[in-house]
Amino acid sequence: MKVKRRKKNTRYRGSRMNRRGYKNRTKGSGNQGGKGMAGTGKRGDQKKTLVLNLYGNNYFKKDRTTSKARKMPSMSLRTIVEKLSTFVKKGVAKETSGKYEINLDKFKVIGNEELKMKLIIRARAASESALASVKAAGGEIVLVSSSDK
Repeated sequence: MKVKRRKKNTRYRGSRMNRRGYKNRTKGSGNQGGKGMAGTGKRGDQKKTLVLNLYGNNYFKKDRTTSKARKMPSMSLRTIVEKLSTFVKKGVAKETSGKYEINLDKFKVIGNEELKMKLIIRARAASESALASVKAAGGEIVLVSSSDK
């Protein structure tokens, strides 16, 4: 009885053609989707790993883009008090007659903290609890719009 065996040449090990037929046929840029970044669209699987490594997932954008409001960076009152000496060294804050003037134009001030020092904070926005906490300590929060710089 004859046993049907798989031929070794179906595995294409060491083959220069490797199931592609004539090797010169597959050299051109048409077989690769084009030269350079050509053919790297959403369905350009042959170059997807290259694109992801270079640009990340932002290269393949959604079909329908929706505009989302960006969150404003926020800083709590506790963080402001903890980093006060750093702010003074960097020139973000300065001390004048027992009060600290802090310039946080790009931040929203949040938090309900019991303060023991007077702070004058310039910020883009502030929560109600932060406004009340700073006012109770004898300071104030000056709200600045993005165009007032």
